[in-house]
Amino acid sequence: MTHSARTALSLIAVSTALAGCSSDAPPEGADTPDGPAMTATSSAAGLAGMLANGQAVFGIFSGDHDRAGGMAMAANRETDFVFYSLENGPFDIPAMQEYMAGMAEATGAQGAHPMVLRVPPPHEDAATRDHVRQGLAAGIDGIVYPHVQNAEQAALAVDAMGDGVWPDDPDGSLINVLIIEDQEGIGNARAIMETGGISVAIPGPGDLRRAYDGDMVAVEDAIQQVLALCLEMNVACGITAGVDDIAGRLDQGFKMIIVTAPEALAVGKRAAGR
Repeated sequence: MTHSARTALSLIAVSTALAGCSSDAPPEGADTPDGPAMTATSSAAGLAGMLANGQAVFGIFSGDHDRAGGMAMAANRETDFVFYSLENGPFDIPAMQEYMAGMAEATGAQGAHPMVLRVPPPHEDAATRDHVRQGLAAGIDGIVYPHVQNAEQAALAVDAMGDGVWPDDPDGSLINVLIIEDQEGIGNARAIMETGGISVAIPGPGDLRRAYDGDMVAVEDAIQQVLALCLEMNVACGITAGVDDIAGRLDQGFKMIIVTAPEALAVGKRAAGR
């Protein structure tokens, strides 16, 4: 049973109490393959288990941050996970719980999709640990850290999640996802990647495009630099992709794909042999 499945019934139970909470949410950001298996076969559940066994996983941005948004997402049975962002704006965990309760109610016995939560950048120790604590308490399956710029921030991101995180715990059901999307982060990419306990690293194309003033050659060079380090250090690598480039990204070795259009899910799964 996945981490989110274990919390589905309790989310439904608390959803009535949350009905009075605001469900307004900030818009999603712009960031909005199979190579060798990442580790030996693992009994880890959900996303962690799929990654541990070398499978590519495919996810999609959450859409509206409210109960209706969760219910609508439940109808999408192609996705392996939902990418829910609270990087900007209010850190509204009650609204996320409403979303999760809606998804759990609509899926019923099929089980709600695993969810990963993008928190604000890990630049302040106390704030980061509090964001992670709240997300894990709500039943999130993974924490996504944007704008990781150096090894110290990477170490904080890993440590803040505590126990039960794959690959440090081979049977852990949680994952951490570090996004490297600034020139400083690319310059420190090797030091970041040498931090132990990283589940997934993502070179974020959207913010890298801004960081390199639209120079797409430099952006792709940065993406390939992070990918090469992932392959060298046996860390799963992620990327955003659409219908036109998802198969190519899988061939390059990317393992966690966040799609930019729902139809890319089926395309990616076919390309991955699923």
